[in-house]
Amino acid sequence: MEKFPLTKVGYALLEQELKNRKGIERPNIIAEIAEARAKGDLSENAEYSAAKEKQSFNEGRIQELEAVISRAQVIDPTTMSGNTVRFGATVLLANTDTDEESEYQIVGDYEADIEKHKISLSSPLARALIGKETGDIAEYIAPNGKKEYEILEVKWL
Repeated sequence: MEKFPLTKVGYALLEQELKNRKGIERPNIIAEIAEARAKGDLSENAEYSAAKEKQSFNEGRIQELEAVISRAQVIDPTTMSGNTVRFGATVLLANTDTDEESEYQIVGDYEADIEKHKISLSSPLARALIGKETGDIAEYIAPNGKKEYEILEVKWL
């Protein structure tokens, strides 16, 4: 069985989502289905169809979350140290062309969120950063061409 690397925070968020989907969403959807069913003819009942579709999505997500959580390899970045980029590291980068700085944490696929500056371990940028140290240059091919970043700092938050 394949293990899924997750940070301690990411694991807690997935557990919370699972708890919410089972304890809040599932009963709410069941109530929506019962209410729509009470309105009569199910073949022409859009509310019933929408509620059943919502239920199907929710149950699928519950199964996915249970599978990920059961095979999670939880890693706590706060217990790690060093200047080498590894899973869980928060990396301060400088674009070598523009000197623009950015900061990303390298996380598992299931907790990646670019808006929160969390990039997936399997992303091209993360793959270019893994194994590099402070002061190194990481190169990768982005959709709009080659990118180079200097690693300014590796933090373990």
